Amino acid sequence: MVTGAGSGIGAAIARSLVQAGAKVTLAGRRREPLKALARELPEGACLVLPGFDVTDTAAIAAGLETARAAFGPMSILVNNAGEAPSAPFEKTSLDMWTHVLSVDLTGVFNVTQAALADLKAFGKGARIVNVASTAGLTGYAYVSAYCAAKHGVVGLTRSLALELAKKGVTVNAVCPGFTDTPIIARSIAEIVAKTGRTEEQALAEFTKSNPQGRLVKPEEVADAVLWLASPGADAITGQAIAIAGGEVMTG
Repeated sequence: MVTGAGSGIGAAIARSLVQAGAKVTLAGRRREPLKALARELPEGACLVLPGFDVTDTAAIAAGLETARAAFGPMSILVNNAGEAPSAPFEKTSLDMWTHVLSVDLTGVFNVTQAALADLKAFGKGARIVNVASTAGLTGYAYVSAYCAAKHGVVGLTRSLALELAKKGVTVNAVCPGFTDTPIIARSIAEIVAKTGRTEEQALAEFTKSNPQGRLVKPEEVADAVLWLASPGADAITGQAIAIAGGEVMTG
């Protein structure tokens, strides 16, 4: 299962897993992006699961039952669903704070807890991969709620990795830097509209902190997830892997 599979990183991960031979449940809130992705993929390789709200435990339970009926118990869970609104801390409302933590952090808790029995039953080779962010490894201005949530995802990853180590289930996080996704495209459009800068100038704000001077490609994140899901990563657990062109270096 890939949550938030309709676009960007989630869609790239789903494509990569299907190409590697996995049966993938495409979970997300909106039907049309999921159906568009499914049309790209081989028939029978995926299940479209719309209305999958990671903050709604009833919707999660119903979605998992549908997925099990189609493909059997889950062996790989990719927690990708998330949101990243920005505001200065003093203008961050309690509603915004609560919403971001509910989706980006508690959503990971909700889906993982619901899927855990499947993963533990599968045992050796089962995988949980959480899509965090470099914001889970360092701080960024104007996204305090997002940073707090993603730091929480990294902490949850490490804790759960220790709990599940003897069960054969690995738990890791990938931490992309600024990535070429619809979220970044919308952010660039907002900068252009609010500041009068050109699109190129707005893009430069996102690439200046990357030593490679570029945005990360969603497919590069997907490649890391695919490796973590592979048998060759059996000894990798509890890790938060930065995919950011050297912007953040973990030690």
